[in-house]
Amino acid sequence: MTSAIPPTTAVVLPGTGSDEVFVRAVFAGPLRALGIRLIAPPPPPGDRLADGYLEELDRLADEHGPLLVGGISFGAHLSAEWAAREPARCTGLLAALPAWNGPAGRAPASLAARLSADLVAENGVDGALAKSSDGVPEWLSAELGRAWRRHGDGLAASLRTAAGHPAPSLEDLKGLDVPAGIGACVDDPIHPAEVARAWADALPRAEVGESTLTALGADRESLGRATIQAWLRAATH
Repeated sequence: MTSAIPPTTAVVLPGTGSDEVFVRAVFAGPLRALGIRLIAPPPPPGDRLADGYLEELDRLADEHGPLLVGGISFGAHLSAEWAAREPARCTGLLAALPAWNGPAGRAPASLAARLSADLVAENGVDGALAKSSDGVPEWLSAELGRAWRRHGDGLAASLRTAAGHPAPSLEDLKGLDVPAGIGACVDDPIHPAEVARAWADALPRAEVGESTLTALGADRESLGRATIQAWLRAATH
């Protein structure tokens, strides 16, 4: 018997204020179609979000061997950060909707997370959700309502942790020589498609898969398929 995770298992992390339920909705089906099992760890609480997830990836690699890692938005940042730090323990990268590279600066996703943290701190989770729902598509409002309530009292700290945590620099990504699929929604101003393309240009073996937020609203798996198809193209080139 061996404890090594075969290359038929992926570990995928959620974005800021999101959860493993959304990760499964996006990635489980498309991965299952390829015979790949998904591990989707729940978010560590509060300001442990980044360190806790990086430690969880260490733990899973210690337990199971080299990992196919990935994530959505901030989860993509963390999985790529871990992979760049542990290239011998990473077999591939599935990075959907990366939001920036290097320090966050005034990246739209970082600013949005800071504003959300302020809303939560001032109004509580339910009050912040009420103020955040104007003009938000119904599907996204429902996702936020579930995930934010699950984060509970740690939500504001979690949002601030993600907003201030640097993403891998483009120089970091240049050293990660594994097949990488980068997923982008071309109509998403919070996760600009230009960032996905910059990541793919920096990574030695990467392709970009494009979809839209409109498609994501109708079919969660559309983003997973776009990211995984890009990874498959990168793996065969």
